[in-house]
Amino acid sequence: MKKRKVMALALSCVMVCSLAACGGKDSGADQTTADPAPAPAEKTEAPAEKTEAPAEKTEASTEAAAPADTAQAADITLWTYPVGKWGDSAVVDGLIANFNAVYPDIHVTVEYLDYTNGDDQINTAIEGKQAPDLVLEGPERLVANWGAKGLMVDLADLWTDEAKSLIYDSVQSACKGSDGVFYEYPLCMTAHTMAINRDIFEAADALQYLDEETGTWTTENFQKAVQAVYDYGQTNVGAVYCSGQGGDQGTRALVNNLYGGTFTNAEHTEYTANSEENVKALELLKSMDGINFDASIAGGDEVNMFCNGTFAMAFCWNATQEKNNQDQGNINFEVLPMAFPSEDGRPQLCGGIWGFGIFDNGDAAKIQAAKTFIDFMANDEKQAVESVKASNFWPVKDLGDIYAGDELMTEYAKFVEYMGDYYQVVGGWAEARTAWWNMLQQIGSGADVKTAVEEFVTTANAAATAAQ
Repeated sequence: MKKRKVMALALSCVMVCSLAACGGKDSGADQTTADPAPAPAEKTEAPAEKTEAPAEKTEASTEAAAPADTAQAADITLWTYPVGKWGDSAVVDGLIANFNAVYPDIHVTVEYLDYTNGDDQINTAIEGKQAPDLVLEGPERLVANWGAKGLMVDLADLWTDEAKSLIYDSVQSACKGSDGVFYEYPLCMTAHTMAINRDIFEAADALQYLDEETGTWTTENFQKAVQAVYDYGQTNVGAVYCSGQGGDQGTRALVNNLYGGTFTNAEHTEYTANSEENVKALELLKSMDGINFDASIAGGDEVNMFCNGTFAMAFCWNATQEKNNQDQGNINFEVLPMAFPSEDGRPQLCGGIWGFGIFDNGDAAKIQAAKTFIDFMANDEKQAVESVKASNFWPVKDLGDIYAGDELMTEYAKFVEYMGDYYQVVGGWAEARTAWWNMLQQIGSGADVKTAVEEFVTTANAAATAAQ
């Protein structure tokens, strides 16, 4: 990899200055996985100030914060989506070894999921009364899906006064259902981006249309850059992938950013993707040379095709995608991460929050052991850093600059500033995701854009109403 253009920002400063932008009312992605009424929710300058010292704990919260019984015994299962290297058995084995050094009698069996079949595997397990004890994923599944269905354990005893004083307020709200119950305990977060093949853009003289330092560009310059790359001979510049929901945070962010549209209202009670801004964005994408609606691929496929040079840009991207593909030797060009284009050059990026949830399988000992596992992985002073670094994302509380000296992670830190509303917790989310890629397929097949978008919103809002 060529020498990167990095931004000299301390990660801790970036997080402190920008994380409040994630917030919303009770508001959270998929890797191969989030927006309000006619304008994005206004960002505040900084998260709510944390207290100087943790508030006094209640008796129950003291028990959760410092589980004293290191001899507790249980066999529990952890099913983890590929959140960075939490999908790598060698790395996870090391994390569990750290845990067992303190809790030798809690045995953890791990199942590794992907974003193609993972949901089906868990739903099948639920139907068969064999749900895992622990799941590592995001609020759109843990809170808005399984939590809303009454399948998850209330984690209130993990959310001590101390935890609430340390974890960013916007993250807290995303981990809590509309019923006020905490169904997730968070570990890490990121801002999803897109990326370009800098080598191709340079050869096509298209770098003039973007700001490499800030990683931003306008909608007008995005069009000029794509046309320049297309005219250069790279006819597959990018793809609006839509064979399934994998990576749909990329297509949603692309459409919403181009003209300032939104995906839901600010209260996260209604889908608003049928705005004039979004219709205009979809019509633009449909008309552009080099941008194709491809019903044969999903986000993971797009990533692979970007890495092998088939595409000159990827919409399904983040720091973990680059780090993992660089580590595996899949990239032989310089990657330039970019925010999604917007009219004013000030994007609203989809954020990702990942953490742990516990299925209520009716076994008190297993539930307590699962809580002990979460507490150790997310709250132990030394282990929390290792747990977050394994994700290749950023902590949900200030752990200092855990990526000091890491050029790649320093470069991606600048995008946290642009994080927008975490809207993935609206009711009917699973149905809305399916309806979204179906809509993109219809548009790619020649359907009228406005008609297809109206059909999407009707379907999604019916699901949201049914979930209330």
